[in-house]
Amino acid sequence: MFAFMTITAPSHPATSPADSSDNATAPAIVVRGLSKVVDDVGGPLTILDGIDLSVPRGDSLAIVGASGSGKSTLLALLAGLDVPSHGEVLLGGRNLFDLDEDARAAHRAAHVGFVFQNFQLIAHLSAIENVMLPMELRGDRLARSKAQAMLERVGLGQRLNHRPVLLSGGEQQRVALARAFVMRPDILMADEPTGSLDHATGLAVMDLMFELNREIGTTLVLVTHDEKIAQRCAHRIRIQAGRLVS
Repeated sequence: MFAFMTITAPSHPATSPADSSDNATAPAIVVRGLSKVVDDVGGPLTILDGIDLSVPRGDSLAIVGASGSGKSTLLALLAGLDVPSHGEVLLGGRNLFDLDEDARAAHRAAHVGFVFQNFQLIAHLSAIENVMLPMELRGDRLARSKAQAMLERVGLGQRLNHRPVLLSGGEQQRVALARAFVMRPDILMADEPTGSLDHATGLAVMDLMFELNREIGTTLVLVTHDEKIAQRCAHRIRIQAGRLVS
């Protein structure tokens, strides 16, 4: 049974991780009254309406719904990649929309990894260079050795120097998984990660994603239209016409 609940605002204000001794036990994500309305040719268009949810640390949540239901918009708001019309998102104990754009980006980089349907690999970089890149941006001197170890973990030890064009779709998605998990993110957000893959390859990629998630202890938030994949998560919510219906 779906175990999340609508929550009410706490009596104390949100604090930064450095300021709160309760941060280690707080939910990974808290959403309160989240709405997104945009102007359309016919007037205001409500994409999301009054979403409330909480995602415990180390847990897994699937967001399901038909195309156009608002699930990808919800994921973007959870990451602070988009700004809501109303409501708030606490990610890692911080209210994202109390932060300016640069501070949101820094907070996201420190806590969140991403896996996308279209892989989002940099075409002119090799597999190992794609995995190294986020660590190099942080100044990690062990970036190459960590990237190699993670690529070996996902079964691509023989593909380190291959550029994306020389990799199959499944191999590209495994590079994307390696790039996300090598950072050991607190939260992994995945948007239709098997959408560009055939059924068998998609199953293999999801097996690997769930294995890595258990190993590293990451909180997983997964957008998918595939009910079988959603059932592998600890919790599921359904978005219908911008509203949370289950």
